[in-house]
Amino acid sequence: MNKYENMDWENWVPEEKGVVVYVSDKKNNKLLLMIKKTGLGAGKVNAPGGRLEPGESFYDAVIRECQEEVYVNPIKPEKRAELHFQFVSGYALYGEAFFTDEWEGEIKESDEADPFWCDMDKIPWEKMWEDDLTWLPKALEGKKIRAYYVFDEDKMLSQKILEVDKFAD
Repeated sequence: MNKYENMDWENWVPEEKGVVVYVSDKKNNKLLLMIKKTGLGAGKVNAPGGRLEPGESFYDAVIRECQEEVYVNPIKPEKRAELHFQFVSGYALYGEAFFTDEWEGEIKESDEADPFWCDMDKIPWEKMWEDDLTWLPKALEGKKIRAYYVFDEDKMLSQKILEVDKFAD
């Protein structure tokens, strides 16, 4: 049993905040994913994203991270998930996930990411974080999700996923 087994999420305070953005090509039924080259989750398949810079909004971070990592400018990204991650190492991260099917630019590899378009029905779940399979399919359908996870490195120990009508401002 670890000390995070019965998390008090009401009083939980994240160490850092971050974003992730899922860009979809509805016409071709594809999703923009990437192999992460650096940092937390290096080697895993994910979507563009990263930590907020001081004073930066979640929305602005989505635009910046997508441009920096895959050279694409997401247009009108919509927030669909609030994700709470507690690691047994003590690290705590709060993230917001955004979705859009409008963008400008052509994907290009960067120092942080090797991007690729993936068929929606061939998402490589086995190469992604364990939590993605629990919330991402619902968010891709347009549902709003609030989820809570405890991880031991990259092994998910617990999960709590809620569908919500709206997010607090």
